[in-house]
Amino acid sequence: MSERGTDPTSEPSESTGETPDSRLLVVLHGVNLGLLGERPVIHYGRVTLPELEAIVCEEARAHGWRCECHQTDHEGEFVQLVHAGRHADALLVNPGAWTHYSYAIRDALELVTGPVAEVHLSDIEGREDWRRVSVVADVASVRMAGRGPDGYREAVRALVELVESGDAGTPKEGS
Repeated sequence: MSERGTDPTSEPSESTGETPDSRLLVVLHGVNLGLLGERPVIHYGRVTLPELEAIVCEEARAHGWRCECHQTDHEGEFVQLVHAGRHADALLVNPGAWTHYSYAIRDALELVTGPVAEVHLSDIEGREDWRRVSVVADVASVRMAGRGPDGYREAVRALVELVESGDAGTPKEGS
């Protein structure tokens, strides 16, 4: 699978919505997530990235939101995508392995004006010790892990609720 959205000015892999003035959800997938469907099924299931993006965008559309999805295997490009999407209504991110050590991504996410959801297909708390650390957790309003594609759906619903309730930018303690 080729990388998608590595140029922040490029067209996203999926952009849908009812009207140009509807709210925007930007979805960013990090390193190795372009190979979903080939990665260990025990951790990631059988879902492919295009299937996962369709699930996320379908959930966003159900709430009248537009959805843009990007994936990159290059950390600096991920940071650029965060910068480009920092004024979207909400960001949903799965930085992949960068979750555990990339302070550059953490600092970029701190600049996002809307709520951020950190989502992982696998249960990072139940895996290797090094995976249990998330350096982006403190800038996330919503955190989901170990729920597979359903975690993505739940994160979209939580982001929509935060934005529409007006409580959009406050990270939740212990979420």
